[in-house]
Amino acid sequence: MQQQLFETDKNLLPFNGEVLLFENFFTENESEIYFNHLLNEIKWKQEPIKIFGKEIMQPRLTAFYGDDEKDYSYSGIRMKSYPWTKELHEVKNKIETIDKVKFTSALLNLYRDGKDSMGWHRDNEKELGLNPVIGSVSFGASRIFQLRNYKDKKIIKSIELTNGSFLLTRGETQHYWEHQLPKTKNRNGKRINITFRVIR
Repeated sequence: MQQQLFETDKNLLPFNGEVLLFENFFTENESEIYFNHLLNEIKWKQEPIKIFGKEIMQPRLTAFYGDDEKDYSYSGIRMKSYPWTKELHEVKNKIETIDKVKFTSALLNLYRDGKDSMGWHRDNEKELGLNPVIGSVSFGASRIFQLRNYKDKKIIKSIELTNGSFLLTRGETQHYWEHQLPKTKNRNGKRINITFRVIR
C-alpha cells in the first residue's frame, strides 16, 4: 500500500529538523484491532512527575515496552521495559519500513479524554542519542499536536493526529523544537499514542 504524506510530501518544519506526517498509515481495521489490544492488554499506570520541583500525577496513563534492559528516564521517572507484545511488534515492523530504523523501545500514552494532555517538552534525554529518530503512532480519537520553536516559543504548526496516523521526527528536531498535546473540550474519546525510540 502506498503511503501518503501530509500536505505536499514536504517537511513540516521550516528549518533545523524534519517532521513528516503519514496519514492513514494504518487501515481502519488495523487501527481498531491495535487500539482494542493496547487499551485492554497493555500494563497501564499513572505515575507522579516532577514539574518545577513539585510532584503531581501525570494527566494520562503510561507504559514502557521494548528490548531487554532498555530502561528510560524522564522528569524524575525511571521506567523499566516490559517485553514487546505481538501487536506492538507488528506496528514497529511496519513503521520501520519508512526510515530503516530499528527501534528498541516504545513509550505508550493513554489519553482517557480531552482533559488528559502532555505539556511542552523536547524528547532530548541522553539515552536517545544526539539526533534521535522518533516514530509516533496514534490510534483512537483525533487530537491536535502542536510544534513551536524552542527559542522564540512561537507556535508554528498545529497538526491533527488522526486514527492510524504516523508522525516521524528526525534530524535536529529535538534540539530546536518542542511539542505538546494540549487539553481539549471538543473531543472526549480515548486516544493511544506510541512513540517508538532508539535507546542507546
